[in-house]
Amino acid sequence: MGLGGISIWQLLIVLAIVVLLFGTKRLKGIGGDLGGAVKGFKKAMDSDEESKKEDEQTQQKIAEDTPATSDTKTKAEQPASEKKD
Repeated sequence: MGLGGISIWQLLIVLAIVVLLFGTKRLKGIGGDLGGAVKGFKKAMDSDEESKKEDEQTQQKIAEDTPATSDTKTKAEQPASEKKD
């Protein structure tokens, strides 16, 4: 028994039929297109991960640069009795 109950001979027969139907040049082109699509997908995934890392680093820098608490209030935040013009 081979893969999932399919023997190696059955796989070879199917492969021979596919080669006869499409030809080797067309199969080579399909394989190249498939390989290019996989490369493009991997590249997109890597660039997405890089952009996420850059976003996290930017968020960390912003968090480090901003003070945790602010004791001073702006004029808009101060009650009317505390405002001095």
